[in-house]
Amino acid sequence: QVQLVESGGGLVQAGGSLRLSCVASGSIFMINRMAWYRQAPGKQRELVAAITSGGTTNYAESVKGRFTISRDNAKNTVYLQMNSLKPEDTAVYYCNIAGFSGSGYRDYWGQGAQVTVSS
Repeated sequence: QVQLVESGGGLVQAGGSLRLSCVASGSIFMINRMAWYRQAPGKQRELVAAITSGGTTNYAESVKGRFTISRDNAKNTVYLQMNSLKPEDTAVYYCNIAGFSGSGYRDYWGQGAQVTVSS
């Protein structure tokens, strides 16, 4: 089975930085899309950033210029560098990775990492 383990969340002051990591383990291969989503209390989960196997990225308008998504294919890892954090970035962040496994082509979710930005 495939598992995604996230790390790097925490509490920071506004203007600070954090880097989230998400590692996929198990029998997953030919990973295609890797992405980060977030969900704030009382709100729907939203896409924050995504990166394809070809390196194409897209970001939510609210994080453009502040967040950077990257990947290390050899390590089956996706990162989210978050700079100039704002209180409105406070949310649980989830990674999502799509690839092939014994279940065919599908996506998987991380356990979530809490990011709290204080004023």
